[in-house]
Amino acid sequence: MTPVTRRDLLASAAALAATPAANAAIPREIVQRHDDAVDRLLRSQITDPASRFAGTSEDATGLHTAGAAGGALTAFATAFLQPASKFYHAPLMLERCRLAAGFLERAQSSDGNIDLLVTNFNSPPDTGFVVHGVGSAACLAHRAGSRELLGVMERFLRRAGAGMARGGVHTPNHRWVVSSALAQIQEVFPDPAYPRRIAQWLAEGIDIDADGQFTERSTGVYNTVCDRAFTVLAAKLNRPDLLEPVRRNLNAMMYLLHPGYEVVTEISRRQDQYERQDMAGYWFPLQFLAVNDRDGRFAALARHFAPRAASLTTLMEYPELQESMEPSAVPDNYEKLLPAVEAWRIRRGPMSATVVLRGDSHFLGFRRGDAVMHSLRFATSFFGKGQFIPTEWKPLDGGYELTQKLEAGYYQPFDPPRRVAAGEWGQVREGRRQTEVCRLTQSARVVETKNGVRVRLRAEGTPNVPVTVEIGLREGGKLEGCVESHGSWILADGHATYRVGSDTLRLGPGLREHSYTQVRGAASPLPGTRLYLCGYTPFDHEIEIS
Repeated sequence: MTPVTRRDLLASAAALAATPAANAAIPREIVQRHDDAVDRLLRSQITDPASRFAGTSEDATGLHTAGAAGGALTAFATAFLQPASKFYHAPLMLERCRLAAGFLERAQSSDGNIDLLVTNFNSPPDTGFVVHGVGSAACLAHRAGSRELLGVMERFLRRAGAGMARGGVHTPNHRWVVSSALAQIQEVFPDPAYPRRIAQWLAEGIDIDADGQFTERSTGVYNTVCDRAFTVLAAKLNRPDLLEPVRRNLNAMMYLLHPGYEVVTEISRRQDQYERQDMAGYWFPLQFLAVNDRDGRFAALARHFAPRAASLTTLMEYPELQESMEPSAVPDNYEKLLPAVEAWRIRRGPMSATVVLRGDSHFLGFRRGDAVMHSLRFATSFFGKGQFIPTEWKPLDGGYELTQKLEAGYYQPFDPPRRVAAGEWGQVREGRRQTEVCRLTQSARVVETKNGVRVRLRAEGTPNVPVTVEIGLREGGKLEGCVESHGSWILADGHATYRVGSDTLRLGPGLREHSYTQVRGAASPLPGTRLYLCGYTPFDHEIEIS
């Protein structure tokens, strides 16, 4: 997609403002969903003026957070300003906004920052996350000329802006969280310190790789944070060039989708790794670029998730998002190497496979529809460090080979002798001569077949080492053709089938030379059903997954 110019974006915005689509009423179901949320917040918000927590609500762990107060303030302010809401111009909304703003101000440090009670304190980036919602509410109040409502938020936002304009960050995405929050405050309460700080962060360069992934590769969480931040920065600062990283990331995500638009999370470097996530969190940048770029793929995804993810606040702040875009097909038939991420993706309609080529014990995931093998791994009991985690990879005809080399030995006394004090063993161990050195080369070859993939697993070198292959299956299906063993399953021979509804995986052939499934040093398994194959080195076994 050719990047738009600043002139293009301005012309597009002007055209949208003049079209009926841009000025059309927001769908009633979105307003109703928001009103329902306001009803719940009215019941949960603490209103006792004697309570130190007045203005926020209690979460499931008994904590009372600034995030909850910020979310309530945003919801109440949006309803107050939305003519189709049953709370439009209701004095109760102003009253509850004041309560929430009061808690936010009390929660601020002397620097202007809030605490994320589960981990971060006096935190500029977590202040930014709260400002994202409150800043949108302030924008709407400012545009509507509601000085009273804007005044409710002013003290919190000005102090938060000062804190973020001076403060630091922890992670790569925090730079963009803070920058977009400052851009939001700048729109309503300008301060030269804000664009100065944004420019400092942007001067470091945008951390997106050749495969369109940000540093954290967090397809379920922090991609969405970065995409939202750059979309806001592009809009608030009139910088359409800042849409380019969003465009690149969304294009990359087209090839990281399973059936049903669940996203590939195996490549993540954050807490969403291996979690079930989908594209709902991308709704805002998807819809923004669907309209801006006339991209039907983005429109298809945005439309799919709108019933759950479309935000009344966002639609009011960015009315151009209301334009209807004709959807087009999202890619679902491809084989694609992602060299920067070091992953290989295959989609053949309902079949989806992901091979992580380096650095991950869960090197293969495979699914057909709802039947999901979330991981294939193998480990040996080689000195407690035999979990296969590939360190090298190379292409093959129709696939890739992943390799790991291991070595372990035994340590001789020092010659000439030297004393080893208590606590020194680890420090001096590598200075000792090793003997009885054992070596093991472990590898996996993965190639695409007509109906799935074939995996050849090998472990060669030191003989008679127990090997265990672990096939991890998502819960909820029916497994047949194997035998139960200590709460898991072993495939002794033949093939196993795993059925979820009308979707089936066929796995095998099996192998059972022992039943030592939890070898020492193996990584902890993921939740779900576990199926094992067991053998010894020299090990050479092929598994068909179809």
